[in-house]
Amino acid sequence: MNYKFFPHTDEDLQQMLEKSGVKSLDDLYADVPESIRFRKEYNLPEAQSEIELRQLFNSMAELNEPLTCFAGAGIYDHYAPSVVQNLIERSEFLTSYTPYQAEISQGTLHYIFEYQSMMTELTGMDISNASMYDGATATAEAVMMAFANAKKATKVLVSETVDPKTVRVINTYAKFHGIDIVMVAKKEGVTDRDDLQKKLAEGGVAGVVVQAPNYFGIIEDFTGFADAAHEQKALFIINSIAADLAILKTPAEWGADIAVGDGQSLGIPMTFGGPGVGYMCCTEKLIRKMPGRIVGMTQDNRGQRAFVLTLQAREQHIRRQKATSNICSNQSLMALYVTIYLSVTGRQGLRDVAEQSYAAAHYLCDELTATGLCHLTYNQPFFNEFCVTFDDLTADEILETCADWNIAAGVKIDDHTLMLAVTEQRTMDEMNDLVNIIKRMKEDKA
Repeated sequence: MNYKFFPHTDEDLQQMLEKSGVKSLDDLYADVPESIRFRKEYNLPEAQSEIELRQLFNSMAELNEPLTCFAGAGIYDHYAPSVVQNLIERSEFLTSYTPYQAEISQGTLHYIFEYQSMMTELTGMDISNASMYDGATATAEAVMMAFANAKKATKVLVSETVDPKTVRVINTYAKFHGIDIVMVAKKEGVTDRDDLQKKLAEGGVAGVVVQAPNYFGIIEDFTGFADAAHEQKALFIINSIAADLAILKTPAEWGADIAVGDGQSLGIPMTFGGPGVGYMCCTEKLIRKMPGRIVGMTQDNRGQRAFVLTLQAREQHIRRQKATSNICSNQSLMALYVTIYLSVTGRQGLRDVAEQSYAAAHYLCDELTATGLCHLTYNQPFFNEFCVTFDDLTADEILETCADWNIAAGVKIDDHTLMLAVTEQRTMDEMNDLVNIIKRMKEDKA
């Protein structure tokens, strides 16, 4: 049977079947048991016109109930200027395909180069690659770098204050590469220094992973961490929320060897949890251990500025056994999004976003604790995310009740603890509404 939208003729199909050594397309699926094959008609609607389709999708969209978002835990509701969306939709940008041929990919290579430049400035590090899948896989790749850099060490220490989702991805990577992941205890919401020193002293450590701000929103003091790791010839790795680096100490200032994290906070919409864009930056001496690719700037034979793929250390480009990673996409479109956002927002604009988010989070925290219904879970400095523990109300009760008022009230940490995130998007009225709903819940319960 011919399908008018398929590019292959019957003759094409027959030639491919002969080359494959089978007689028919059904033979390709001979190993699939008959009992699990679908032999019925597909339940597809009749063809519809464009206007009918638009009406259908609009009616489906109207079923959504947008929530005022106080949830974070790695994905944040930041505003992006409309120019960002308009620019990335231009036809010359709207592709995530790899720029294999430099001579016809100068535009793509140019913006990746600018992305790398901006990320090194944001983190203070020497080198940035051309982006990763997301913050979790970027952190796991950093663990792989530390392991590859070590001669005999097989352990990597990971703080318990690192996002549990990221830890799960790290464990998945480590399991199949013979890396032993050892957790460093937390104490009062931050990395336990004594436990870190103890586990470093046991030897055999290739790297140490921490997070800033950590999973609970706390701004940790990493003074001495890098020196302690380097004394044991281990690499110091910091996972950071990209937008927060506008006013926090950079990974370079903490002495990190590798800086990783997710760039979603740089204006990328939440869109049900993705896509994000992982960033990875490192010191110059680790450049050949870095996965992915690096775009460089040079001159062509006429002396004009040109951009090229300077380093490609993935298995599609070099011998598989020599590859640093099998990562197979550069997330180029999302890197472009971040690049335009940073260009439009600017240095001062990025600081303003961070300061507004910080101030709003502290206002909400003060208002919540002033009710007497909860207290700050950890008496530690925090940025735009914090944990509060309720005495009489449960986290589930608060989340369910607030959802009825179209508010996503945070992320459940335990039965009585919620983690709330506040960005520059949240208004005073929205924060006061949240506090008043929780007050009424207590009154109704009494």
